[in-house]
Amino acid sequence: MSSVTLNFTLEKETKNSVRYKEVPEEGKAPVLGSIYVQKWYAGSSKNIQITVEKKD
Repeated sequence: MSSVTLNFTLEKETKNSVRYKEVPEEGKAPVLGSIYVQKWYAGSSKNIQITVEKKD
């Protein structure tokens, strides 16, 4: 099993959710790109971090 931790920064707020854009490591392509998080959870966070685990 391998995992990667991805960093995201605030891109846009919608009615009920917040869109975050991935900040890829230099020289690497984005893994997820943009993601939506519900406002009730995201709150006023400008940056979030997500860990993705790949199970082989």
